[in-house]
Amino acid sequence: MEQKEKFVFKGITLNVFLLGIVSLLNDVSSEMVYPLLPIFLKSVLKAGTTFIGVIEGIAETTASILQIFAGWLSDRWAVRKPIVVFGYSISSLARPILSVAKAPWQVLIIRFADRFGKGMRGAPRDAIVADSTPEEFRGRAFGFHRALDNLGAAIGPILATVLLIALKDNLRLIFFLASIPALLSLFALIFVRERKPERKEGSPPVKLTLRPFDHRFKLFLLIVIIFTLGNSSDAFLLLRAKDIGISLSLIPMLWFALDMTRTLFSMPAGIISDRVGRRYVIVLGWFIYALTYFGFAFSSQPIHIWLLFLFYGFYYSLTEGTERAFIADLVPSELRATAYGIYRFAIGVGAFPASVIFGAIWHWAGHITAFSFGAGLAFLASILLLALIKESRSGELGRA
Repeated sequence: MEQKEKFVFKGITLNVFLLGIVSLLNDVSSEMVYPLLPIFLKSVLKAGTTFIGVIEGIAETTASILQIFAGWLSDRWAVRKPIVVFGYSISSLARPILSVAKAPWQVLIIRFADRFGKGMRGAPRDAIVADSTPEEFRGRAFGFHRALDNLGAAIGPILATVLLIALKDNLRLIFFLASIPALLSLFALIFVRERKPERKEGSPPVKLTLRPFDHRFKLFLLIVIIFTLGNSSDAFLLLRAKDIGISLSLIPMLWFALDMTRTLFSMPAGIISDRVGRRYVIVLGWFIYALTYFGFAFSSQPIHIWLLFLFYGFYYSLTEGTERAFIADLVPSELRATAYGIYRFAIGVGAFPASVIFGAIWHWAGHITAFSFGAGLAFLASILLLALIKESRSGELGRA
């Protein structure tokens, strides 16, 4: 890779830094809304848990499915930034409309639009991060980006808590005010300088197919789908917290505790993955996820919920950036956006049924069965990924 990028500090280029700021501001906006949305749906709009699962499942699946298209388009056109700008713009314009929603089906449409924007921006943005970073710093770069993203996600609930108190639980006004940092994030995108994907002269146009990818990437996708089938929307964790006795005004602070763990440990986790191997870090994260879900199944006191949310943050820290860096290790640069799109699509394949199944299991069999189901699939995925590690040849892919 040509070293034309400007470094802000060791391993972090200017592009990665700016994209981190964009994610920070956008997540301030998003996380002012997200922790309150399931409560708004259930308490104000009278939606049931199954329909909440449908909303979240469709929202996240929309983002994942669109990312396969956006990633392929980015590689085929050999452009990243215009698609990223378009995606962030759609989300920024859709979010404030939540303040005037009168029925659950309207929230479904708004969440669909918001996640449409996320679907368009995610894969090309991750490709910019990978394209802008030398391989030996890839885990650090993705960890840094996730850290700023999570810092924004931590700031958002604090603002939401202050506004809940100041505005006397006026959820609609809070949803409207949340659009301000989202619009500010678009300004930082102006200064991102795209690095064109490397492509061999005379190579055919990029096609939307798994054929050119390494078999390890394909196996990883399959295991990710298995894990995702047990990875339902975090909205159910918030509902569980409220059922156990966490007050509405403290719900955003639960989210803050989770996101501070993610913020503090995402970059260290990325650095560790650069040194000891991506897959071992991912497996540890999935084991933590399984243990946390078992904890939610059998928790009975508010203190249990606080501790579990802190512990849950380690799952995110260990996996979010590391999985992205792992994919960059497995695929050539000219296919990176497509690979990220396919990866997010694989998550989407499991996301919709995961949330719907979880909501239905909770409704018909209770929360213990629902959370145990998610934990069991996480354990299974961890074991399968460990088996994949044993099958890899010695020295293959270096830090992969």
